[in-house]
Amino acid sequence: MSYLTKNYNRKKISFTRGKGSYLYTSNGTKYLDFVQGIAVNSLGHAHPKLVETIKKQSKKLWHVSNSFTIPEGEILAKKIAKKTFADYIMFQNSGAEATEAAIKVAKRYFYTTGRPHKNRILCVKNSFHGRTLAAIYASGSKKMTEGFGPKVGGFDHFIFGDHKSLKKKINKNTAAIMVETILGEGGIKVIPDWCLRELRKICNKKKILLILDEVQCGIGRSGDFFAFEKSKIKPDIVPIAKGIGGGFPIGAVLMNKKVASGMTAGTHGSTFGGNPLAMKIGSEVFDIISSKKFLNNVKKNSKYFHDELNKIKDNFPKLIKEVRGRGFLIGLQLYMEQTKFIGDLMKNKLLTIRAAENVIRILPPLNVKKSEINQAIKIISKVCLKYK
Repeated sequence: MSYLTKNYNRKKISFTRGKGSYLYTSNGTKYLDFVQGIAVNSLGHAHPKLVETIKKQSKKLWHVSNSFTIPEGEILAKKIAKKTFADYIMFQNSGAEATEAAIKVAKRYFYTTGRPHKNRILCVKNSFHGRTLAAIYASGSKKMTEGFGPKVGGFDHFIFGDHKSLKKKINKNTAAIMVETILGEGGIKVIPDWCLRELRKICNKKKILLILDEVQCGIGRSGDFFAFEKSKIKPDIVPIAKGIGGGFPIGAVLMNKKVASGMTAGTHGSTFGGNPLAMKIGSEVFDIISSKKFLNNVKKNSKYFHDELNKIKDNFPKLIKEVRGRGFLIGLQLYMEQTKFIGDLMKNKLLTIRAAENVIRILPPLNVKKSEINQAIKIISKVCLKYK
C-alpha cells in the first residue's frame, strides 16, 4: 500500500530517469514527455548545463538564511530586472507562494500610502493562481474552495471576456486586477493583446494595480520571455515560477519601484526562497532562455507545431474543436471529454495533461526538437483515427 495521501489521482506509471524530451520507466520504456512537470522543465530533463551547475554549487553552498546577503540572488535579481519591467524582485519557492506574495504586495502598497480600504483583488472566475487558501479563493472556483471554509475575503470575480462585468466590479475598495496572461488550468485561453492594453488603461484610470500571473505562461513559454511583452504594456506586479528553475523549485515576484516601496523589513519572508543553489540554477536557466536566438527558435518551432495541429483539426472537424494557446503552451480542445483521449496518447507513448473545457494541454520543453514534434504529431493523428 501507499502511505501517501490520496489528493492526487496518480497514473499507474513511474519513471526512473529522463533525458531531454523523454522519460524512461524502470524497464526502459520510453515516453515522449509533453507535460514536463506541467511547464516546469523548460529545458527538458537532465540538461547538461543545469546538471553541471548543480554539481558545482552543491559543493559550495546550498542554503543560508535571508538574514544574510546572498550574492547569487543579487545576481539573478539584477539579470531579471535588466531584462524586464521590474525594479525589484522577491524570491519565493513556488507559483502559489509567488501569487500569495503578489497579493500581499498590492495590499501593502495601498496600506502604506494611506488607503487601507483599497484591499480587494479582482480576478477571472475559474482561473487558477495556486492551491493555498488565498489563491483558491482568488481563483473563484467552487470546486477548489469546497470544504475549505470560511471564505477568504478580499476577492471579486468577473467572467473571462466580459468587459462590462469587469468594469462594473471595480469600486472604491479595488486594489488590483489580477489575471493570468494566458489561462493555463482554465483551458489555455489567451488574453488578446488589445485586451491587455485595455486592462492597463483601466488600471491607470482607476489608479489601481495590474498583476499579471505568468507562473505558467512566462519564461519563454509563449515565445517571448513574458507573454505580456507582445502587447507592449508594463504591469505593476508579476508572479513567476515553474520555468525559471528548469525543474528546480524557484518562484519570484517582480514589481516596479512604486509598489515595492511598501515591502519594508519584516513584511514578508521565505525560509528557502532565494537560497544559493536555487539562484545559481535560475541564473543558468535565465541565461539560456532569455537569449534572442533561443526565443526566436521557440517561436519558429511552436508555429510549426500549431500549424500541424490545425491540419489535424481540419482532418477531424467532429473531434477537435479548437487549437488554443501561444508558443509551447498549447491546448487541443475536443468535443468529447478528454480523459480517454489522453489515455490513448499515453498508450502510444506520448504524455499530455488535461485542462478545463475538454482541453488537452501540450507542454513540450522549450528546446524540443522538430523531429520530436513530428513524433507527437504522428501519435496524435493516429489516436484521432480511432475516434473518426
